[in-house]
Parts: sequence; C-alpha cells; structure tokens
Amino acid sequence: MADALSRESSVGYQVNHMARLFAQALAVRIAPYGVVRGQFAQLLALFEQDGLSQRELCDRVRVEQPTMANTLQRMERDGLVRRVPDPSDRRRTRVHLTEHAREIEQKLLSAALAVNGAATAGLTDAEIATYLDLTARVIHNLEAGAGQ
Repeated sequence: MADALSRESSVGYQVNHMARLFAQALAVRIAPYGVVRGQFAQLLALFEQDGLSQRELCDRVRVEQPTMANTLQRMERDGLVRRVPDPSDRRRTRVHLTEHAREIEQKLLSAALAVNGAATAGLTDAEIATYLDLTARVIHNLEAGAGQ
C-alpha cells in the first residue's frame, strides 16, 4: 500500500512522541521547584519580558484565553506570578513575575538546558543548528496553513 503510514515514517507522530518525552523529562526536573510543565512556557515568556498582558502571553505561548486564565490562576496560587491592572487600560491586566519566580529562574533554566543537553547528546553543533532550522520551517508551514 503506497499511502501506508507507520509511526516510524510519520513526522507528526515522531515529533509528538519527542515532545511528550521532552515534557516528561522537564516535568521531573522542575517539580522540585513547585512548577509544573503547563506553567513552564509562560514562565519562559515572562523571563524574556516581564509584565506582558494576558493576550500577549497567549500569543507568545500559543494557547487560548480560557486555558491561559486557568494557568495564570494556578500560577498566582503557587506564588509564581501576580496580575495587576494595566495603568493605561484598567480592563487589561499585566502579568508580573513574583520574587519567588525570579529566585528560581536560573534553576528552571538550568533544568531546561539539561533536558536539551540530554536530548542532543552526540549531535554536533551543526546538526543541532540544522535541526532547529528545519523545525522552524515546519512550524512556519503549519502556521501558514499548510497542515489544513
């Protein structure tokens, strides 16, 4: 059958499987700091630029508003972020990292770097750069609607 698709030959399956393995490995490494994997992308975005609006955070992390609202509520409960009204538009809130989140920032980043290092063990810098380039192109294709 010419159109047969196996797990081994499916780019989608392989990427999804790899993403699950990354997520599991990261979860183990960040759990001691009271962070769960569903919070990690938001923290990374806020480490890059603190004080984003909820909409900006949704756009950067690529999640829907209801999911973000629930995640931010848990992150507030866990002492990682605080939401404050935007001084220029009181209807909008800005998400700011807490002192606790800043205290564990380097540990969380080190955990992610360790997972990336374990995943890319044995690959050359050139192979990693090629992989990242190809991945960016596939993401671009899917974002442009090629996967629809």
